[in-house]
Amino acid sequence: MSSDPTSEPSRAGEHPSVSRFRAEHARLGGTGEIVILPDSVHTAVLAAQALGCEPGAIANSLLFDAGGAPVLILTSGAHRVDQALVAERIGVERLRRATPEFVRAHTGQVIGGVSPLAHPAPVPTYLDPWLARHSVVWAAAGHPAAVFSTTHDELLALTGATLVEVE
Repeated sequence: MSSDPTSEPSRAGEHPSVSRFRAEHARLGGTGEIVILPDSVHTAVLAAQALGCEPGAIANSLLFDAGGAPVLILTSGAHRVDQALVAERIGVERLRRATPEFVRAHTGQVIGGVSPLAHPAPVPTYLDPWLARHSVVWAAAGHPAAVFSTTHDELLALTGATLVEVE
């Protein structure tokens, strides 16, 4: 990406999902930097390239449909979620990839920009322990061009997640 990220963009015109994320992040005591990138980074590889880190340091926020109930898996960009294995580990019958409509209904955000926070209602959240291997972790901040820095431990505390191996 040719432009430098800006950590404190003008709040005027900020996307409402990013504003909601920013408010919730502050309310929960989040310490990381919120960065608005010049382009959408809807994959771990694109986010890693834009941020100058490896894909494993990107926390993908993947929403699944567990029989009509949302389940959020925060996984390292280096991993693929084994849906059958994770369903068994978290005690649900089945996990299916959520439709864009399901994602928006349960998170208020779009695929590629789903943050671990600021959803309309609490969503059961699970965190990939692999992310602890990185001193800085980056996750979406409510929009495909917005990310925030955090640590594995802070992400665990902010979300109230349960640890689960995803592969």
